[in-house]
Amino acid sequence: MIRGTLVLVTGISLGLGGMLAARHDEKPHGTAVKLLAARDIAEKLDGKEAKATAVEVTIEPGQAGDPHRHPGPAFGYVLEGEYEWAIDDQPAKVLKAGETFYEPGGCLHRVSKNSGKVKTRVLAWVLHPREAKDLVIPEPKK
Repeated sequence: MIRGTLVLVTGISLGLGGMLAARHDEKPHGTAVKLLAARDIAEKLDGKEAKATAVEVTIEPGQAGDPHRHPGPAFGYVLEGEYEWAIDDQPAKVLKAGETFYEPGGCLHRVSKNSGKVKTRVLAWVLHPREAKDLVIPEPKK
């Protein structure tokens, strides 16, 4: 259980913060990830047993993540600051505190950035297959 939780925290930190974090209390490259919940859910995702994982991600000003994908849909809420966000070929949006976003499972999350002057805090839920080893799939560099 603890190993699985650490894997989930690491995966989410890569995806939403774009930075590698072995523990949720580290702050690599100005990003911190705090695991809030990881729960098995009754619904299935593409016919597979599913889990919902919630994290709070803090991103320092000027920090950005690498393009990546998730094995299931993600829902987010900006708690504080500004979050520059874009998926697939859609134009980037700057989301402010109180705004939400949705990422379909498998889409390319190509922009994940704090372009503001104060820290950004995001609450995110990712739905994923229970057996998923990685919640973040880095996009190959071209």
